[in-house]
Amino acid sequence: MARLKEKYIKDIVPKLMKDNKYRSVMEVPRIDKITVNIGVGEATQNPKALEAVMDDLTRITGRKPRVTKARKSISNFKLREGVAIGCMVTLRREVMYEFLDRLVNVAMPRIRDFRGVSPKSFDGRGNYNLGLLEQIIFPEIDYDKIDKIRGMNVTITTTARTDAEARQLLAEMGMPFRK
Repeated sequence: MARLKEKYIKDIVPKLMKDNKYRSVMEVPRIDKITVNIGVGEATQNPKALEAVMDDLTRITGRKPRVTKARKSISNFKLREGVAIGCMVTLRREVMYEFLDRLVNVAMPRIRDFRGVSPKSFDGRGNYNLGLLEQIIFPEIDYDKIDKIRGMNVTITTTARTDAEARQLLAEMGMPFRK
């Protein structure tokens, strides 16, 4: 069992039940899934860029990414409908907890001038969005083998009904929110 999942079951669930006066364990918010997305706008001119991004995302998450395609054509961006412009991975269950543990405890401390993540990035329904500027903060990525530094979006989807519940859940799991 993942270390973070074990902590969630043994420590976080009882604490949240006591603090929020939930009547059932099923009412306690939990993380449903984590989606990691990298957009590669240059893939329209350079198809090898998409392969490099897919390789990086595979190393970071341990899962094979799915290619995302453009939904509609935009002539100003030289973009046609159906052209591959990024990739994404959806993580669930054990892999999700392992990824979140590595993100919070290994990758985030490696960010330069890191003072915590914004507590304002919730969407109103208990989901949290996090933008990372560099993929090299993950120890799985070898700095010498990357062709370009790219950012990524990490979306943490929870079963919380409000942002306050989700913020409390993520804070208990170790997410370093700014004061």
